[in-house]
Amino acid sequence: MPRPPDDAGFAETWWGNAWVTALEEGALDVKRLARGRGYAREGHVDAITVTPGLVLAYVRGSRPRPYRVQVRLRTLGDADWARFLDTVTERPAHIAALLDKEMPQSLAEGDVPLLPGPGDLDPRCSCPDRGHPCKHAAALCYQTARLLDADPFVLFLLRGRGERELLDALSRRNAARAARAAQEREPEPLAGVRATEALAAERRLPPLPPPLPAPPHPEQPPVYPAAPGGPDPFALDQLATDAAARAHALLGTGRDPVGGLTLWQDAVRLAAARPGSGLTAGSRALYASLASAAGRTTADLARAVAAWRQGGLEGLAVLEEPWDPPAGRFDRARPLLLAADLPAFRPRRNRLTHPRGHVQLRLGRDGLWYPYESEPGQDDWWPRGTPDLDPVGALTGLGGSQD
Repeated sequence: MPRPPDDAGFAETWWGNAWVTALEEGALDVKRLARGRGYAREGHVDAITVTPGLVLAYVRGSRPRPYRVQVRLRTLGDADWARFLDTVTERPAHIAALLDKEMPQSLAEGDVPLLPGPGDLDPRCSCPDRGHPCKHAAALCYQTARLLDADPFVLFLLRGRGERELLDALSRRNAARAARAAQEREPEPLAGVRATEALAAERRLPPLPPPLPAPPHPEQPPVYPAAPGGPDPFALDQLATDAAARAHALLGTGRDPVGGLTLWQDAVRLAAARPGSGLTAGSRALYASLASAAGRTTADLARAVAAWRQGGLEGLAVLEEPWDPPAGRFDRARPLLLAADLPAFRPRRNRLTHPRGHVQLRLGRDGLWYPYESEPGQDDWWPRGTPDLDPVGALTGLGGSQD
């Protein structure tokens, strides 16, 4: 079946595109596919409900009343799931990839295929069009590919297992596998000497053996199961991953890179390590928990995270600790700004503020200029851009800095 001419790039991930391929190779009419793609792009597909073996949504067509559309996909049996879980348990990297919302291709195309092939999707629609699929069903299939882009666990749910159920089953298998491995290992004999020999005056003890080399990188922590009333397993995973990285640094250097941080500084560091900006449910819960533990608001934490990502611990100090710099670099900054055809910035402590009040430079104790922005007339400064030794260079890329 030829693909529509505007096929390129509808889905962003390889598994989303594999879903689209299954739809298009099993379709009978390229024109209906093209109409369905247009419907999906134009927002004709209302909220999608996903349950085991079924995707359901209402799709708006040319009539006032939307059509009820569903796409069915065969669920996997218990034997298939057992084989699949065995495969995942043997490769811890697969678990790490799934938690990062990535679908390893070797996993999806292994002994238990997860993705549909041509003809596996069974679309049905309440419209009178008997096409396979009709444009409304095609629109739902295309929009489902975008759901799969955002969360591959949607595919597991379609095949019969939800995310929580799947992760709990993997956790149990990991624990059982570790227990079996521990039982199979025989204890190694301990080398030693008798106490009377060790304490004899004439005995000279051999030198201590050299320490074992540190592993090349910290290992991935196990998957933590969710328990009613228990801690968030994703928060535990992040804390365990962070602790492993700190322990690895301590083994290699003898120093804990964050041992001297305050409670607030460490909370900002942990939040800044989380990808994104607190938009997902998991990130929002993490931000709320860290802010509450430090006695601050989530808004305070979000601003502090922006400062940390701008300049680490020094960036946070620039945000929260104004200071009085000595004469020298600070005094030379205003003539440099004037020479670059910028207006006269207003000085106050370690800060230079644009007369319109929308751009600000802050001098850090490390000698770098940190750019900030605010809405004009509002004292709501947020870190923006990249610190620079040159105050003019620090303003590069800030909106309206030349006005």
